[in-house]
Amino acid sequence: MLRSMLDLENYAIGATDGEVGHVTDIYFDDQAWVIRYLVVDTGSWLISRKVLISPYAIQEADWAHKRLPVRLTREQVEGSPDVDTQKPVSRQHEMDYADYYNYPYYWGGEGFWGDGMYFPVAPERSEDAKARARAERERHKDDDPHLRSCKAVMGHQVHATDGDIGHVQGMLVDEQTWAIRYLVVNTSDWWMGNKVLIPPEWITDISWSEFSVSIKLTRETVRNSPRYESSDQLNREQEMALYRHYDRPNYWEREHAREIGSMT
Repeated sequence: MLRSMLDLENYAIGATDGEVGHVTDIYFDDQAWVIRYLVVDTGSWLISRKVLISPYAIQEADWAHKRLPVRLTREQVEGSPDVDTQKPVSRQHEMDYADYYNYPYYWGGEGFWGDGMYFPVAPERSEDAKARARAERERHKDDDPHLRSCKAVMGHQVHATDGDIGHVQGMLVDEQTWAIRYLVVNTSDWWMGNKVLIPPEWITDISWSEFSVSIKLTRETVRNSPRYESSDQLNREQEMALYRHYDRPNYWEREHAREIGSMT
């Protein structure tokens, strides 16, 4: 099922032995278009220190009560590497974070989470994996992780090939993979306040300095596309109608084919 990224803000994070804090922001990968970390404010418990929580740690979400249980203890969270949310997260910090929690590195593969589209339920490193991780640290220590704040992308103008169509108002996230499936674009700047969905793989350019997103679609094509109401009402049939309108391949068949190909 798809969830609105905006709805995740202020969700409570529950460790195995008590509450940790609440979500204040989300960092996503602007290359793979997948959520990498939740930014969590720990409140008075750790003197309002902010920590990162990876989807690796998240168990089955309690959507009804707006709570995300994690397979971590409060002590583990307390001892985790500090993060300065006023600065970009470096690859070095990501590696320190992954090493602290004994998580595999997600980069280097073809899927969202390394070699697969789904992350392991309980990721652990064998001795061989630890040796590979040490080599990976050296090889990728200066990489740009391409992490962006979800809050920062809100309001970006969306440009079609023949003019503006609106601005980014939200994102829809796959609760199984934490992949960003759609940008929610508000067209009120141009066309009667309707909302439309644009898959991120259709984006041709993002200018973070100019706060803009470009897509290779015409305004007329977007105007005639299916309207978007809310993530609760979006089902697979409606998604299929969207892809049929644009005559483009859908993500679930494409990813299934990729998974089959990786097993042969």
